[in-house]
Amino acid sequence: MSYKNDFQVLAKSEPEMTLHHHIEDCLHIFSELKLCFHNLPLAGADCFWKSVYTAVVIHDLGKAHPDFQALLRKMKNAWHMQRHELFSVCFIEQMKIADVEKRLIAFAVAGHHKSLDELADYVRKNYKSSRRNELWDDFEDDEEKKEFINEFGKIDQEYVNVLLSFYGIDFEEKDKFEYEIIEQIRNFKKFRAVAESSIFLNQLLLVGALKQCDHLASAGIKALGKLELRDFDFLYSHALYIHQQEASEAIGHVILSAPTGSGKTETALLWLKKQLHENGQGRVFYVLPFTASINAMYERLDGNFSKDERKVGMQHGKLAQYLEYRLSEDDEILDETEKRQLLEDFKSLVTPLKVVTPFQLLKHLFGLRGFEKGMFEWCGCYLIFDEIHAYDPKVFAQVVVLLKFMIGYMKANVHIMTATLPGFMRRELEVVLGTCTEIHATRELYEKFDRHRVRLQSGKLIDSLNDIQNRLDQRQHVLVVCNTVAMAQQVFKKLEAEKKVLLHGAFNGADRYGQEKRLRCEEIDLLVGTQAIEVSLDIDYDCIYTEPAPLDALIQRFGRVNRKRAKGICDCCIFEERNDTDHFIYQDAQVIERTLAVLCEIECENDGIIKEYFLQQAIDYVYPDWNEKNREEYNNVMNFLEYDVVHCLSPLEYSEQREEEFTRQFNGIQVLPVSLKGLFQDFLDMNQFIKAESLLVNVSEKRFVALLKQGQLIKEKFAFESGKTGKVYEKDVYVINRKYSHELGLLINEDETENVDSCIL
Repeated sequence: MSYKNDFQVLAKSEPEMTLHHHIEDCLHIFSELKLCFHNLPLAGADCFWKSVYTAVVIHDLGKAHPDFQALLRKMKNAWHMQRHELFSVCFIEQMKIADVEKRLIAFAVAGHHKSLDELADYVRKNYKSSRRNELWDDFEDDEEKKEFINEFGKIDQEYVNVLLSFYGIDFEEKDKFEYEIIEQIRNFKKFRAVAESSIFLNQLLLVGALKQCDHLASAGIKALGKLELRDFDFLYSHALYIHQQEASEAIGHVILSAPTGSGKTETALLWLKKQLHENGQGRVFYVLPFTASINAMYERLDGNFSKDERKVGMQHGKLAQYLEYRLSEDDEILDETEKRQLLEDFKSLVTPLKVVTPFQLLKHLFGLRGFEKGMFEWCGCYLIFDEIHAYDPKVFAQVVVLLKFMIGYMKANVHIMTATLPGFMRRELEVVLGTCTEIHATRELYEKFDRHRVRLQSGKLIDSLNDIQNRLDQRQHVLVVCNTVAMAQQVFKKLEAEKKVLLHGAFNGADRYGQEKRLRCEEIDLLVGTQAIEVSLDIDYDCIYTEPAPLDALIQRFGRVNRKRAKGICDCCIFEERNDTDHFIYQDAQVIERTLAVLCEIECENDGIIKEYFLQQAIDYVYPDWNEKNREEYNNVMNFLEYDVVHCLSPLEYSEQREEEFTRQFNGIQVLPVSLKGLFQDFLDMNQFIKAESLLVNVSEKRFVALLKQGQLIKEKFAFESGKTGKVYEKDVYVINRKYSHELGLLINEDETENVDSCIL
């Protein structure tokens, strides 16, 4: 550019960056997006990309305001926290394009930082208006308010004209420019579309694409990862099973049924390679139910895919904590900036394959702030669902609505895999998927998977610890699975082994990661856990002792025994009697009864050896259909969420109610054990916020309310000084008066009696 002010107009101050430079960075990301998203769910993809280009060029032009420039240079100014994007919108009126395209671009530019409601609130409080309307009635004009059009007129039009010409954008100069900003915001609110509207996708994806360009460029991202066909070469180190070969040739949606340990993950990746070959680039989401299994799957996939560049990321509620502790083990020391960048890469669309919980996808469906960015990533994506049966009726209903939206609106391709899936759940999925390929492992392969023997045990597990101890004394590697955290803690304390690990959901993040690390790095003699060990942990034990649970849960537990089929036939010992508290975990007693009946039948035939091909028939016996309560919950949740998505979800509109509902359901409530208060304060004082957060423990909402009523939870304020600004901040945390052990986790039934501050009790 030749204009004299080119390198004087700034977009950012720390470090200084010119507006021209920032636009160039954004356009670089724009080019990357075009390469990574071949399959936009829009009829006019070329027109869409042209609109994104124009929005990128224009989105920050309002920063050319002289007072904003003075602000960036820390000079005296009269900026008064005005919104630069509102000035940027004005320039769109000068463009020589169709009115509908103007409205779309202006909508996206106006909302690339704030919601429309926030903008409307700002405008009516800070600018005078010559007209009255419902957005204005409760605010009277006064002399302190600015004239918007006068403020806009301060921007150097000559500079803007040269910039627009440089980027090939046609515009017409106007001698006199009239613009009523409050009317424009009002029109934006009327223009806002919902899913049933014909312009919904254009509006949603334009907002999402612009935010991706702006945010990724501002984060210093230079390239977006792409999966290449050669990345999948590792899948061919062994001969493929027949079901794997079929998946490698299937196009479109797939439901795979195959036994645990038969290479279902590899099968899904073979399917993925075929889709990429047929359809081109699209982001990949590998969906798992539990955080522990996500960490394990990430490390497994990362080892295979990320050779020369990072191609695998993950997202879950404790991602920052995982990275903090995982990076501390590596030989390469990363500074705080590099750690933040890695976290941003994982959370953004930099990595082409992400391992996620369904909740990281569902949050966008709930319309949480920034959902437009997340949904843009869904365009032409590939979804792999592992063990989809593991969700309760409420979450399964939400996953079904998610699939409907991603298939119907975003052109997603879906691969669902499971060892066992109840027939009624399969039928729901088949309706959503429509045309799909069903792939089953062969009967011959199932027969090769004879590896487990059922041993029904009378009484309760806690009363038979001598039998388990005898196995340990014989140098066997034993897995024990309990239905509650309290029972797992009790069993763990009573059993003796040289190397033993306890794994459940009542550890804080720091200790949980330590337990998982031991499982990865050591040969553990005894693992005691809850249902958290059921899905995708790559562990292999000689035998299992488990409390009674539904058959599908037991099958997953059995899959952690003799996983590689190298130990002959191994015992799976199931106790028949439930504990009094088990009904809080598994409420349907009839499911447990039918499960025990099926296991009894298996035990009576063929010396108790489990025939894998029989398990689907057994599952359909245990789960003939939803029970009345679950069916009602499933239908209610699905109908409500589907209605909300179709009629209420709208770009740049964020609902606090939906956000609270999502947080309450999926994030749980975190508390700080009283014994960790000092360490928590120390981490805050050092501004090590991730480590501070890693000391918190999740409790259920029901447990939280009960503890509050008992006076065992106190909300406390922790003050700390920012190392950057010197300002003092406060953080509210609920402190729980319960014992906490690094080995056992939160002991929910034991009061903390040592070193308790006077503010507790």
